[in-house]
Amino acid sequence: MYEKMMLDIQSICLLNRDSTNTITIKTPQQLAPRILSPDQRFVLRNLVEKADDIRGQTLFALGYWAGYRVSDVSYLLMEHTHVGPKIGWLHVGHKGGKFREIDLLNEARRPLSAYLQRGGRDQESPYVFTSQRSTRLTEDGIHHWFRTLKEQANHEEWELIADLSFHDLRHDFAHRAREAGWSLEEVAYYLGHVTMKGTPAIQTTARYTQVSRAQVREKLRSLKG
Repeated sequence: MYEKMMLDIQSICLLNRDSTNTITIKTPQQLAPRILSPDQRFVLRNLVEKADDIRGQTLFALGYWAGYRVSDVSYLLMEHTHVGPKIGWLHVGHKGGKFREIDLLNEARRPLSAYLQRGGRDQESPYVFTSQRSTRLTEDGIHHWFRTLKEQANHEEWELIADLSFHDLRHDFAHRAREAGWSLEEVAYYLGHVTMKGTPAIQTTARYTQVSRAQVREKLRSLKG
């Protein structure tokens, strides 16, 4: 009886060990950041310029020239918007309540200023971006606008931009900022990648950017022996 019990225990141990050896644990696949090609950038910017839509031009500018999340744009409040002829900064960061104050490039400040002056927004709404259906332009509304913008492309242009999303503008901004010499900490702050302690979330930002061959080539020139 004792011997049979020991054999049974040994069999269970062997089964568990063999089962463990055959288990394959799959880790989530990290998606590569979307970096727009020069042609894709040209097509999108050309479509925006051709459209007679001040609000659309501003939406694109905040994604392309400021790397805003869709939620950042949708929930942007008038009281957090400080834009004038020569100044432009915003208090932004709806997602996770991680607010920060950031300055705007002229490419983002100018269309935002024009929209606030003559963009036809609902003056009674506390939000910057409004729609005919709501006092706030929703995230779905922004995605719908971006799809509608792409639909204005011709066949050749469509082949280039068909699978792009508004969020890809944010990824591309991060890449262009790194190419311009921004540190990961600076990109993290500007994009709102911060930890609960308020420090830059470098790992998150690193997933948004990737080193290009051109960047490395420039660094090679400064290498000393």
